[in-house]
Amino acid sequence: MSILKLYQRIADEISQLNKNVTLIVVTKTFSIDHIKPLINYGHLHFGENKVQEASGKWAQIISLNSNLSLHMIGNLQSNKADDAVSIFSYIHSLDSEKLAFKLNKAEQKQKKKLKYFIQVNLGEEKQKSGVVVGDLFDFCNLCKNKYNLNIIGLMCLPPINVDPRKYFLKLKELANQNNLSELSMGMSNDYKLAIENGSTFVRIGSKICGSRT
Repeated sequence: MSILKLYQRIADEISQLNKNVTLIVVTKTFSIDHIKPLINYGHLHFGENKVQEASGKWAQIISLNSNLSLHMIGNLQSNKADDAVSIFSYIHSLDSEKLAFKLNKAEQKQKKKLKYFIQVNLGEEKQKSGVVVGDLFDFCNLCKNKYNLNIIGLMCLPPINVDPRKYFLKLKELANQNNLSELSMGMSNDYKLAIENGSTFVRIGSKICGSRT
């Protein structure tokens, strides 16, 4: 099945569940030639997890289509903040004061404002990035008030091989407590559950683009 037909099938499913959910097509490791049918079709939201790959792949396309939004969904090192601000519209992985500081400086220098999700480590897993629940309220206020970042919501990666529902519900509860309206949760294997539990942005790669080699 072509990438466009796979995309249309997923987009229709999402629309039936909730018309207000934004579909981010995760295109990491795939070439622009592979993705082009979606760009030509008019899809506007794409996700990458490495700054260098995103810059090389998308800079020219975005310069020709200012309506495209690129989402940084991977771990972002603070020394890549300048490059990230130049190419991305959304960052889904804000997780430290050092990174907030660097992003604020990059925004000022480039006269550009991004939209941010704070990544929350709900399972408190050592191998994963993210702010722990106990620090979230203070970190959210720090990003908004000290660093003037436009925090729109929260993002999570639930632990693998467990039912993700309780993590999705917990993130929704935390977003409400912090007066945030957007939730970035759900990928190819659990996007329907995520939408049913309040997600407003889903990040889908393999179900649309195919398997990565």
